[in-house]
Amino acid sequence: MTPSAATPLADLPNVEPGRLEPIDAAALAGDAGFSHAPRILLLYGSLRQRSYSRLAAEEAGRLLRWFGAETRMFDPHDLPLPDATGPDHPKVRALRDLVAWSEGMVWSSPERHGAMTGIMKAQIDWIPLALGSVRPTQGKTLALMQVSGGSQSFNALNQMRILGRWMRMVVIPNQSSVPKAWGEFDEAGRMRPSPFYDRIVDVMEELVKFTHLTRGRSAYLTDRYSERVETPEEVSRRVSRRSL
Repeated sequence: MTPSAATPLADLPNVEPGRLEPIDAAALAGDAGFSHAPRILLLYGSLRQRSYSRLAAEEAGRLLRWFGAETRMFDPHDLPLPDATGPDHPKVRALRDLVAWSEGMVWSSPERHGAMTGIMKAQIDWIPLALGSVRPTQGKTLALMQVSGGSQSFNALNQMRILGRWMRMVVIPNQSSVPKAWGEFDEAGRMRPSPFYDRIVDVMEELVKFTHLTRGRSAYLTDRYSERVETPEEVSRRVSRRSL
């Protein structure tokens, strides 16, 4: 989505007009043949009414749409704790459906007690590594963001990067950490121009580029010899172990 007279101001990136270059989707896609926009799911890790991780994710969503992606955001309110109920719970089904729909993700978490929040981890814990023969996250791109109430830190980012790799995702190199987040957003919830905002621009631009490059190719890129030679019995045992 490039800016036009019909684009609401509230949905535009917070940069000077003409400063952002559009992404050359055709050059990145090559012969992959996709006609739809990259599909990006955004998750955030706080239930507060004024959640800075949500506000940061909303800024990321505006940028992603400007760069030509389609975005959806999951609301973690009323999501049960992992294993407190079954996968048929409406919120769990909604989350898993969004993960299946997506081709990439953004995880935005506050840092609490030196770690990502339980809200963030619970969402990821409800996403299985495998659903039968389908791996919901394997080969999909992932961008990471964290907000802090104090000085800049990377603890939540480091944890989420490990977790993203465990989920077999393509975690992009760039990342965003916003310190003293309470001072970076105005009363309307928009992030003020700053080097921290510029970093979010960088991260979302990189995410869209990596998604164009990898979608449609992830099955080949993540094809493994060890899994090609597995017997059906071995697959069943592996899936059963992961569900424990």
